[in-house]
Amino acid sequence: MTRIAVTGGSGKLGRAVLADLAAHGNEVVNLDVAAPRPALKIDLTDYGQTVEALTAIDDRYDKIDAVVHLAAIPAPGLIPNAATFQNNITATYNVFSAARLAGITNVVWASSETVLGLPFTTPPPYIPVDEEYPARPESTYSLVKHLEETMAAQFCRWNPELTMIGLRFSNVMDPEDYAEFPSFDADPRSRSWNLWGYIDARDGAQAVRKALAYGTPGVEVFVIANADTVMSRSSASLAAEVFPGVPVTKELGEHETLLSIDKARRVLGYEPEHSWRDTVS
Repeated sequence: MTRIAVTGGSGKLGRAVLADLAAHGNEVVNLDVAAPRPALKIDLTDYGQTVEALTAIDDRYDKIDAVVHLAAIPAPGLIPNAATFQNNITATYNVFSAARLAGITNVVWASSETVLGLPFTTPPPYIPVDEEYPARPESTYSLVKHLEETMAAQFCRWNPELTMIGLRFSNVMDPEDYAEFPSFDADPRSRSWNLWGYIDARDGAQAVRKALAYGTPGVEVFVIANADTVMSRSSASLAAEVFPGVPVTKELGEHETLLSIDKARRVLGYEPEHSWRDTVS
């Protein structure tokens, strides 16, 4: 059994990750500042607490084998920008550094679709977007995500045995969120800010599990979205109407995601298993 620490395990994605990892035979430890027991309540902006949580806590455990870092202020505009920056970059540095101190060589963390250039008020360079063009942060939140990816590359340079996987998650959804999706059809521009993408929390958890199993040293980043869009209209018609003139680099399936998951499919074996279309008639 592998013991995996999950920061932010009480959030929407975190809950799904904890359940999925446990269902696949792992022992999970939830590290979350807002969580009740049996989670370990911890302030990740405090380096001492983070080090202790990733090494040993009294009689609860004496070793952590891998870390999934999801804890953060989860989106732009929730608190002032400087506070978002201070919280998120400090917590991520502390987790990366404490993992290194503890000898943990398998780290998966939540990057974000926002580094792709969201909210796409400046059109993307091409569609579907992927990991191949440089980061284009347009908010303090996404700037931190970009800096986290840069920081991870340096941690891997310091330790050639370290594997760090950044998952650029799309907008996380639970099944109960899907009832709202048909209303998006009234105005295609209302969801164009992320190219009509989403990620079912259960498929996000699958991506985390497969990233933990990747095992090749070094840093990698992957766009993680569902295979379809949030819209009933075809993906090609959406791209043509809202982003005219932006090159479309492949023939698109009827509802194919415009947040390319080709790399995650190819490298991680990721394949979404859920769709809002299975829930909403």
